[in-house]
Amino acid sequence: MPARLSATRTRTALRTSARTSVDLLLVLLMVTAGLWLLGRMWPVVWPLVVALFLTTLTWPMARFLRRHGWAPALAASVVTVVSLVIAAGVVALIAVPVTSQSGELVDGVIAGIKHLREWAAGPPLNIDDTEITKALDSAVDRLQNSMGATVSAVVTGVGTVINGVVTAVLAVFLMFFFLKDGPRFLPWLTRQLPGRLAVHVPTVAERGWDTLGAFIRSQALVGLIDAVLIGLGLWILDVPLVLPLSVLTFVSAFVPVIGALFAGFVAVLIALVSNGLTDALIVLAIIVGVQQLEGNVFQPMIQSRGLGLHAAVILLAVTLGGSLAGIVGSLLAVPASALIAVVWNYIREQLGEPEEGPEDTGATLADPAAS
Repeated sequence: MPARLSATRTRTALRTSARTSVDLLLVLLMVTAGLWLLGRMWPVVWPLVVALFLTTLTWPMARFLRRHGWAPALAASVVTVVSLVIAAGVVALIAVPVTSQSGELVDGVIAGIKHLREWAAGPPLNIDDTEITKALDSAVDRLQNSMGATVSAVVTGVGTVINGVVTAVLAVFLMFFFLKDGPRFLPWLTRQLPGRLAVHVPTVAERGWDTLGAFIRSQALVGLIDAVLIGLGLWILDVPLVLPLSVLTFVSAFVPVIGALFAGFVAVLIALVSNGLTDALIVLAIIVGVQQLEGNVFQPMIQSRGLGLHAAVILLAVTLGGSLAGIVGSLLAVPASALIAVVWNYIREQLGEPEEGPEDTGATLADPAAS
């Protein structure tokens, strides 16, 4: 005979579910309000985030100079100037090969298109030049009809470039101030917060900074190894634009999973256009091999315990970030997830029950004078 439901337990379960649902709705409402406020403040938040990334990369150099007696302002100035010089040198090293080899790349694209037309004209497609010409004319007509949208897109692109330049300049200035006055931040924050917040918030901020620095520096080292190995393979195969492709591989390492796929696709495409199918397949094999070494050897060795995030969590975070905010979302997804994990672990530490030792069997409110 089935057991009868207890009215008291049923009411208690329903009330508990209702209170939990209200609490979750309030939390979701607070998160939504925070994200909305973050979106409204994004023109200020984005340069701040970029500056924090740059600071994590350059802070070891500034800390080294400060420990050897350099004044904070002087150390920050030197590190900022050196970083700008390195960035300018990287841009120059990329621009010169691209400019010098652009003609070869264009010729390769034209030859590839010609080869594709010859292949389409044969079996099984049997598409003659007349049909291809009609398709090209139709594409040109559509492009002319959408000239207004094209101009609008160009204007939007120019605005994006201007915003990028402003963001970069502002991020450099913020990086200088972070390098100069960063160690004063946590003591200042402790003095501003009341009660237990003066302990909890600085502790979480310090752990978050350590996690962010570990992520940026480890990704930079892994990206450098990938860039050197893949660039060496491209150089041996005499693929054009070796240096720009190596730099792209290094930069894309900061966007896990998706970045590697994008950089690999570009390298294989250029190898296919310039050197043919055989070299493109070899480049693909090199990239797959390097990515396997990265995932199974480099990252476990360099990051050690690292961020404490499962690979599936990283993949889902990158996918969600890309769907919500494009490239910027993909870039910020993993460090944001790592910071959320830091906050969650700290909350668990504070809410967890203390472990009782072999002598913790007496009263917990004993008189301090008796100890």
